[in-house]
Amino acid sequence: MAESVFHPVPGQLTSLLRDIEAVAADDSPLPALGFAAYHDFFVTGNRMRYEKLYFQRRARLNALAAQALLDPAADVTRLADVLWAVCDEHTWALPAHIHYGRAFGPDQTLDLFAAETAHTLAEIVTGLGPRLDPLVSQRVRTEVERRVLVPLADPRPLAWEGFGNNWESVCAGAAGMAALLLEPPSDRLSAMLERCGKAMDRFLAGYGDDGGCPEGVDYWVYGFGYFVYYAEMLREHTGVDLLDDPKVAQIAAFPHRAALGGGAYAPFSDASERPWLPAGLLTLLAERFGTPPPAVIPSFHDDHCYRWAHLARTLAWYQPVSAVSALAASDFLPDLAWVVDRGPDAVFAAKGGHNDEPHNHIDLGAFLLHVRGRTILADLGAGEYTRSYFSETRYDHLHPSARAHSIPVVDGQLQLPGRARLASVVRHEVLPDGVSVDLDLTAAYEVDGLRRLVRRFRWWRTGRLELTDEVTADRPLPLTEVFVSRYAPVVGDGTVTWNETVTLDRTGPVEVDVVEASDHRARLDVAYRVLVPLTAPVGESAHTFAFTVC
Repeated sequence: MAESVFHPVPGQLTSLLRDIEAVAADDSPLPALGFAAYHDFFVTGNRMRYEKLYFQRRARLNALAAQALLDPAADVTRLADVLWAVCDEHTWALPAHIHYGRAFGPDQTLDLFAAETAHTLAEIVTGLGPRLDPLVSQRVRTEVERRVLVPLADPRPLAWEGFGNNWESVCAGAAGMAALLLEPPSDRLSAMLERCGKAMDRFLAGYGDDGGCPEGVDYWVYGFGYFVYYAEMLREHTGVDLLDDPKVAQIAAFPHRAALGGGAYAPFSDASERPWLPAGLLTLLAERFGTPPPAVIPSFHDDHCYRWAHLARTLAWYQPVSAVSALAASDFLPDLAWVVDRGPDAVFAAKGGHNDEPHNHIDLGAFLLHVRGRTILADLGAGEYTRSYFSETRYDHLHPSARAHSIPVVDGQLQLPGRARLASVVRHEVLPDGVSVDLDLTAAYEVDGLRRLVRRFRWWRTGRLELTDEVTADRPLPLTEVFVSRYAPVVGDGTVTWNETVTLDRTGPVEVDVVEASDHRARLDVAYRVLVPLTAPVGESAHTFAFTVC
């Protein structure tokens, strides 16, 4: 990306530019990526200690590069030192991903972050051209070639080929952009682009026709963002337009359909409730597909991984657009089996799907209530990423487990993981005053005597939710209904109230279980599980819970 395309709209990116200036002005020593930090993941499984240092280095790199590309008179001496230091790194991959590069070795492991680094460096050296010392530029080109383009050109399979999720688009998109920037037209470049194209096909195949991202809005930003960035560069170089696809238009609309309002989004799977959305990406999608333009300009620090592609395209593409599309009253994504229905003060969301989705949580039939900017009955989103979080012990962690979701426990048994454990949509109907959604959860459980379990939601936009679990049983079955919140419940005479905002009418015993874990940023996360025990008799029975927004 040449420096001439960096023309921020006057007055529109002031805060972001101030952030860049502040980080670029930091002349403290660049954090060292020593052996102890690198090795720590393999000993303890902790990712944060190394990654914090790694991303601090990327922040400095990006700020200095942005400053240089914004100001043709800027001194690039310190940037050259940082570029040289990045070339010195043992590997551009994260320790958690090194196992994906066994065929090539750590320094040629082509993971998400190695690909991103290659793209970043390629765009910086091509954008600055002769302003950089030739020794620096040549070393950068050599390291990008050795670490990323050689594996990309090698016919041996790369570990992420076939993932069908954000890995396909980020790795192929970032590495493909590096190739487009640094590799002259050749059979080798054509082969690399063909490989990237196949990865992008698999990425798109991971989406249903409804355009919904099963990994949540955060990973939509990541995976679809790099798809769009690569598609635009490919179009500029070859004329091939990957965005000219009806399915891509549906994917572009996904965040708007998952929105809870006020910058909040349904935090299903390993997502967060308040993800950041790159302003440049949203601007291009608004121009191309008529989707909503950016409502805010993210801070430089909102992306804690400091990805150059998002920053650079915000500086290059962002334009203010006055027209803002209003949220629909109701959205339904049939392939994902997500529903979001919005009232004036409260929003209801629920999900079906299956229990082997990308970044999966055990959460079939889970729901949330978002009231006046706060999620009262919650989905906790992503927990802290560690080695065991992405292992066979994943569901021992609170956030992805059934314990963290408002779903029933049947005869002491939680829902089970697996593709066959699914929630079928029996009925979805948008009504004048709300929505009705029925999900068959029977396949989610392996309980002797359970013949059928259907969860029925009836939501009124005035702020009332009726949840009914209909059970068909061959024997009396103990059930525990679970309702999860980050707000401590107040149990009264026949009621449970959260934050003086949502009230559950309930007669009979109620227990409160307090659970703690680390959230995605390794901060303490406290949740309250309201447990309502009951028994489903032999035959058919219905168990209804009424929630009222105060």
